[in-house]
Amino acid sequence: METTDVNTKAAAATPSRTRSVAFVGLTIAIMAVLAWITIPLGPVPFTLQMFAVTFAIVVLTPTQAMASIAGYLLLGAVGLPVFSGMRGGFGVLAGPTGGFLWGYLIGVAAAVVLLHLVRTRTGWDAGRRERALDPAAAAAQTPAQRVGRFLRASGVEVLAGVLFTAIAYACGCVQYAAVAGVSLEAAFLVACAPFIVVDACKIVAAVACAQAVRAAVR
Repeated sequence: METTDVNTKAAAATPSRTRSVAFVGLTIAIMAVLAWITIPLGPVPFTLQMFAVTFAIVVLTPTQAMASIAGYLLLGAVGLPVFSGMRGGFGVLAGPTGGFLWGYLIGVAAAVVLLHLVRTRTGWDAGRRERALDPAAAAAQTPAQRVGRFLRASGVEVLAGVLFTAIAYACGCVQYAAVAGVSLEAAFLVACAPFIVVDACKIVAAVACAQAVRAAVR
């Protein structure tokens, strides 16, 4: 009987593991593709990486999110062209903008811990489901009401995106200053300040897209 139970549990767990591996692989691919979309803005290019990583933080489980960012960095470190500008290799991680990539790993860890604590130790998820509106009621809301509803339902997820971004900025500034030989203030003005507004928009867009994906696969 015990052997049968073990076999049943193992069989039930196999699809779940397969699904997790598929999610992680797909997320890594999305990060790589969006990193290739590059607009030069001084020494630090504009990409959609921050959008992809924030999306992963919100829509994946903590383990899946960490596996995705760790796998992405590992593939880039061994030379696959998954970083911005279709670059790869450890030299990118050690270069002036490599601190942002290291910051992704630390920032994702902090953000998923924050979300995990909120989701498991408060009634936030249940309250969000209770506040859900039917399509007709949602369509009748004014733009201001929709913004307020979005913030009430997803404020913690937006906060997690902000935390991730702030840590990535901090790590990026420190390494840029060290490698380029400039002050932290100069590094911030060059490597972070031009992107603050755009990255804030990416956070909101990533959370909104994550909501839509969760609703579709629920």
